[in-house]
Amino acid sequence: MTHSAPTHDVCAVGNAIVDVLSPCTPEFLSDKGLEPGSMRLVDETESATLYEAMAAGVEASGGSAGNTVAGIGSLGGRAAYIGKVADDQLGGVFAHDIRAAGVTFDTPALTGGAGTGRCLINVTPDGQRTMCTFLGAANQLAPEDVDLAQVADSAIVYLEGYLFDPAPARAAFEAAAEAAHKAGRKVAITLSDTFVVARWRSELLAFLDGSTDIVFANEAEACALFETDDVEAATRALAEKVEVVAVTHGPKGSVLVRGDERADIAAEPVGKVVDTTGAGDQYAAGVLFGLARGLPLETCGRLGAIAAAEVISHWGPRPMTSLKDLAEAAGIRL
Repeated sequence: MTHSAPTHDVCAVGNAIVDVLSPCTPEFLSDKGLEPGSMRLVDETESATLYEAMAAGVEASGGSAGNTVAGIGSLGGRAAYIGKVADDQLGGVFAHDIRAAGVTFDTPALTGGAGTGRCLINVTPDGQRTMCTFLGAANQLAPEDVDLAQVADSAIVYLEGYLFDPAPARAAFEAAAEAAHKAGRKVAITLSDTFVVARWRSELLAFLDGSTDIVFANEAEACALFETDDVEAATRALAEKVEVVAVTHGPKGSVLVRGDERADIAAEPVGKVVDTTGAGDQYAAGVLFGLARGLPLETCGRLGAIAAAEVISHWGPRPMTSLKDLAEAAGIRL
């Protein structure tokens, strides 16, 4: 069957969240009982208490998949986003920021319920981030919020693993994946965090088998999924399940596998790591943009590395310099 050319490169489904980023000391994390580098969910009361204790910081629209589509916009791509905010001040901030990045965002806001989700991010001097997330309205995404026509009109639909937790959101995933495949499009998912993998390992494996073409994972997530310490074995196991696998190795770069094809990608040099928030999200932006445009696997990985390097060189999870300009300066014609 012949399918029409997509309007969007990527349509992402994710938790719509506003990030609050503050510098902290390792002692602060210890005092608050927070494990350095972790992400955990908190309720509205815990969120308010921690916010009061944090140092002065900056607010920036975030959410993993939201950051990714902002990166795709920075590369000159066409992206859409499906995620739930509340009809409140932070919801307005999120909607403004994602549309300003050139992303289509039409999901109706939640009224009369929980507030817009927020992620409190404490960043130690080495750039590592420790996150406490109150999902709020983001957790209320349901199948009826998914614009199936928009999904079908996107080369790739990108699903944020964090949303695998609530049952209505997982139903939204299934609906989006089905609509994408029916239209001849690709489905990508990021595993998001080891806690997601630990909670939903068997369900995730089933979703990969039946509904997924492209998977993003870091070393820890890939290993957790297959209950192994051997990241190469985990990468091979993933590659047997899906069409394209991208596994990130932090400062050691990344590996992409597509069938018998493999690309080992070095990390781009960074003068100083300021804040690692959004590194994986921007890596995904580069790779997804490249895949949507049919670029070689190695070029997709290089775009991911360039985008990740840009975002860890400053505070905040979204690009501050045009990723399209950076890619073209590195000799990649977009």
